[in-house]
Parts: sequence; C-alpha cells; structure tokens
Amino acid sequence: MARRDPRGDDAQPFNSPFRDLGRRLGPLPASGKPAPRAARPAATTPVSPAPPRAEDDDELFRVAVRGAVPIPPSSRDRTAPVPPRASPKGQVREDAAALAELADLVAGVASFDISDTDEHVEGMVVGLDPRVLRRLRAGEFAHQAHLDLHGMTAEEAKHAVREFVLHSMVVGRRCVLVVHGRGRNSPDQRPVLKDRLKSWLTRGELGRRVLAFSSARSYDGGSGATYVLLRRERRDRRPFRTLDGAKS
Repeated sequence: MARRDPRGDDAQPFNSPFRDLGRRLGPLPASGKPAPRAARPAATTPVSPAPPRAEDDDELFRVAVRGAVPIPPSSRDRTAPVPPRASPKGQVREDAAALAELADLVAGVASFDISDTDEHVEGMVVGLDPRVLRRLRAGEFAHQAHLDLHGMTAEEAKHAVREFVLHSMVVGRRCVLVVHGRGRNSPDQRPVLKDRLKSWLTRGELGRRVLAFSSARSYDGGSGATYVLLRRERRDRRPFRTLDGAKS
C-alpha cells in the first residue's frame, strides 16, 4: 500500500529550480523563439591627442605662467659662484717642476738665488742647503787658489775667470777666491768687474760648475773679492777640507 504524502496532493515530489523560468523570462515573441541577445560594442583603442603645434608653444607658455608675479629685483638672492674644483693637474705640474729642478741641480744646470747690495753679493744654486752658503759667507771653506783681476779689461777678466774655474775643476779644487776690486779706480766709482763676475758665475758654462759664491771676509779682501764654491767632479772623491771656524 502506497504512502500518502502528508503535504497534500498538490505538493511537488522533487525540487524544481527552473519552475519559475518562464515567468522570469517573460512571454515569448510571436515567432516562438527567444529574442537574440544584443551584441556587445567592440572595444576601441584610445586615440592619443595630437601633439601641440609649434606655433602654439608661446600660447601654452602664457597660459602656464598666467597669474605668476615676478620677484622684485631687491628681493632676489645672489648666490656666490661655486669655486672651481682643484684640478689634480696642478699637483702633477708642481711635482714635475720639483723633479726637473732636482735633475738640473744634479746635472749642473740650475738657476740661482742671488742677494746683492752695495757692499755684499752672494748667490747659490736653487735647492742647495742654505747652511752651505752660510759657511761660505763665514769663510769656513779654505780657498785653494786665487785669481787677481786688477788691471784687466772686462773681456780679459771674463776669459781669465773662465779658464781659472775650469782648471780648478780639473785639478779638484772646491773653493777658490776671485779678487776683482772695489771699483775705486773706475771713472764712475762702480765695481764693474764685481757686477760682471756675478753674471759670469751664474750663466752658461760656468753656471753649470758653480754651487755658490759670496763676498769674502775682510781678511781675504772683503767686498773686493769673492769666494766661489765649485761642484765636485764625479770622479773626484777626495774629502773637502774646511777651517775649524771663521777668523775674526
């Protein structure tokens, strides 16, 4: 005997999810077929705006700065210019100059530091220890020969000084004395040979053989004579004799 459903005769035996589909879709068209779906609009590629024309640049700038107020000249800050960065080339040049000066000193080609007054004249090769010049000035180096220029013309004296210095180098002398006088017998009372000697000892062939020179002490002629300290010949390794101290 079949059981009777307690919900009554009108109850549906199963779940019907599409039971209300006809009501939700609405009535069918006269053709009896469902209406076709509306086609979706095709996707369109966005179009970039055209770049502004060249003649519009001025107008665009005016629009951009419209309403801007210029800064008064009195309120404008003035910044100091940025100092240029130190170039390493400057240091390279200084190092090169120092090396060149040292090479000249070793090779016998160098400039001189000269001090000249009415009574005293002295000079030394750039780079020489100043203590050497002080000892020469004090007469601490014993001069090993001397040359007297009295009675000579400037040309004769120049030739005599050249031969004297070169010969002194050959025989190994290190300090010599050149007597030139004070110029008291000159027409204008000027020590012509003294001035010329300073030039002869610092230039050309003799300039490459002289280390320092200085006016002599009073017992060796004073301002009328000059000590000349010569370079050492490479082959000459004999010790250089000096005095124990300057004479008073």
